[in-house]
Amino acid sequence: MNFTMSFSELMPLAPVMIVALTAIVVMLLIAIKRNHNLSATASVVGLNLALLYILFAMFGGAFAPSNVMGMFMVDPFSMLYQLVIVVAALACCTLSHAYIENYTDNREELYILMLCSVAGAMLMVASSHYASFFISLELMSIPVYGLLAYTHQRSRSLEAGIKYLVLSATASAMLLMGMAYIYAYTGSLSFYDNVQALMQAIQQPMVILGLGLIICAVAFKLSLAPFHKWTPDVYAGAPAPIATFLATVAKVATIGLFVRYLLSSGAILVDSIVTIITIIAVLSILVGNFLAVRQVNLKRILGYSSIAHFGYLLIGLISMTYASLGNVTVYVITYVLTTIGAFGVVALMSSPYNNDNEAESLADYRGLFWRRPILTATLTVMMLSLAGIPLTAGFIGKFLVIMAAVTTQHWFLAAMIIVGSGIGLYYYLRVMVVMYMTPPDTPRIDADKHWGQKVGGIMVLAAALAVLVMGVYPDPIIKMALQAEILSPLHFMLSQQ
Repeated sequence: MNFTMSFSELMPLAPVMIVALTAIVVMLLIAIKRNHNLSATASVVGLNLALLYILFAMFGGAFAPSNVMGMFMVDPFSMLYQLVIVVAALACCTLSHAYIENYTDNREELYILMLCSVAGAMLMVASSHYASFFISLELMSIPVYGLLAYTHQRSRSLEAGIKYLVLSATASAMLLMGMAYIYAYTGSLSFYDNVQALMQAIQQPMVILGLGLIICAVAFKLSLAPFHKWTPDVYAGAPAPIATFLATVAKVATIGLFVRYLLSSGAILVDSIVTIITIIAVLSILVGNFLAVRQVNLKRILGYSSIAHFGYLLIGLISMTYASLGNVTVYVITYVLTTIGAFGVVALMSSPYNNDNEAESLADYRGLFWRRPILTATLTVMMLSLAGIPLTAGFIGKFLVIMAAVTTQHWFLAAMIIVGSGIGLYYYLRVMVVMYMTPPDTPRIDADKHWGQKVGGIMVLAAALAVLVMGVYPDPIIKMALQAEILSPLHFMLSQQ
């Protein structure tokens, strides 16, 4: 392989390079003089520059897919997922700023870790080679260990970081073992070169085992059942903005990579692999929803809810048709917006040194409507969207996934989405009911009086507005997702199947 590259050949990866350079700039700023506001501002400016470049590349004219070094496929599909990742990262940065404003230890390093993880996530969605798959996954995951344990004086934050570290390392080992089995029989590490060799070697038990191990490793990163055990504990222990980061940036990067891998490597054509994914999807829907019913901790409810939501998403993936890749992308966008809003409210209600607790118990939200009506309305919109109630973005996402399942005549899977949504309605409505109850005489935790005037509060309100607008008028997002799919090489792979 020839690694002699000109600068113009690397230009498709410019957004990633901007984010990586921003991390270096923040590091230099910290070395010169510690200033929390300066580090946060530099991080946000860098992410906005990456965002503008992606928007220009997507809408500024003709955009031809580029294969960079044979390891990264930069096409409209990867660009759209990078756009979602950068928007989610901007939301997490703004939430983090207010959250750790009164933190007594060093605050600035948080942004370096976040930017490094974002660079890894952006590379993940463009990966088309097993080597770039693994390296970008680790670049995204390793900073998250530090982010989860950042408020380490809180014992639960430290516990969350260690749990994720140990279990993530196990998943990485499974991933490498699966890649080794497949490489041993196909002799290629590229997804796109792998299709014919994979089809010829598919009768080999070791190849099926290799694909199974890769799926299990990805299922861990997406917290799908039965690899979900870490999720509620890590979400509950993590600082609220970092739980948002894990639930959005990390999940979007993993699902984007997984979609590309299944389609471009031809793994989606293997019946036994489809069966494994189907079982994982159904288990995730049942486990996520049934376990969430018993929770009284809002962060744990959102953790179990995310397990169920990625179960729904897998059904859209199994039900792949000529046009349904766009449906999966729309579901990802609706999930990210809603999760940012829901976790954003938790972050605005919390601080790292609030009696060693965050605003996570449902009791902390009792009577919130009578103290913070607009914040309550925001969380209500997010709960309705997660439940899939009409006129919210969540309804559009669920409708498109059910439509994909029905189009491919997967009646049982369509029924599972409906049953799961029915169970989910109970615990989402319970959160809403608590907020409108009679308030306690002295609330234990409350949001800042001027929360809506701060950047984090404005961002949460913008997310709520986007969820409502998308629920009423989803056409632009659906068209953008379909356009990204049509212009992508994945569309050709899909049409061949």
